[in-house]
Amino acid sequence: MILPIIAVIACYLLGSVSFSVVLAKGLKGIDIRQHGSGNAGATNTLRVLGKGPAILVLALDVLKGIAAVWIGHWLGGGSEWVAAISGIAAIIGHNWPVYFRFRGGKGIATAIGVMATLFFFPAFYAGIIAILSIVFTRFVSLGSLIFVFLTPIFLLISGEFGAYFWASLVICLFAFWRHRSNIVKIIQGKENKLGSKGGTRIV
Repeated sequence: MILPIIAVIACYLLGSVSFSVVLAKGLKGIDIRQHGSGNAGATNTLRVLGKGPAILVLALDVLKGIAAVWIGHWLGGGSEWVAAISGIAAIIGHNWPVYFRFRGGKGIATAIGVMATLFFFPAFYAGIIAILSIVFTRFVSLGSLIFVFLTPIFLLISGEFGAYFWASLVICLFAFWRHRSNIVKIIQGKENKLGSKGGTRIV
């Protein structure tokens, strides 16, 4: 019983490593949460620091999710529930990081890593639709919400009603909660589009 608990705690601590905060501090000596949209994630890193740092942050945040699932799998003896809860713990850490006064990102990149590792094809199908929505609308937030909303649906279609479905549902609820201000802005037509001047670029 102790190893699964260790896995969940370790994955929360891993998720709490906010790479956008660390990178912005290391490269420019700034707290990225005080610039752009104020979010500690890849999209705001793109606005504030540019493409290179944003791609690095995205990759590292996705890797956090992948690593968390595997940690849960190994320490949980292959249990689907432990792997799923460990992945969720990493997302919670990303959203509310203990190292950075519990002010983190919105968890989508880490959720991508978690979902793609736990249930690749449902996440893949949802991801294709999400990417197309971003291409046509240029709303990253909308694409993110489409991704987390459709993944549980594709899991149900595939006949998954166990740990993975419930994990995907929790991840979806977290994402919608963290994006509640974005949802309001989309409805009001005030949401920043990808590539727009949503914040001051630090050069």
